[in-house]
Amino acid sequence: MAQAPQDLLSKLADRGEEVIGRIGEIPGAQRLLEQASALKERTDELQKKLRGLDELERRVDALERKVHELSKPASRQKPRAAAGAKKTTTARRSTAAKPKPKSP
Repeated sequence: MAQAPQDLLSKLADRGEEVIGRIGEIPGAQRLLEQASALKERTDELQKKLRGLDELERRVDALERKVHELSKPASRQKPRAAAGAKKTTTARRSTAAKPKPKSP
């Protein structure tokens, strides 16, 4: 009984070889094979591009997280200015002398 499946598989293989051999005789079959080959190549190129998109998505996610962290309210962020570099709130005065008004 173990030979029956083997015989069936060998018969199918033989038939497949015959069909492949006859493809050259069928009108338009060569063009069909060329188109199938071109489709395979285009599919491979598309798969490569899609694999590249995964890496870009990871990078975009990381950048979005950074932007989100930087856009949090200012009260939660650490002060950026150094402690010694405080800004003054009073107006600065000039030391230059003001010109005297001319009398008529």
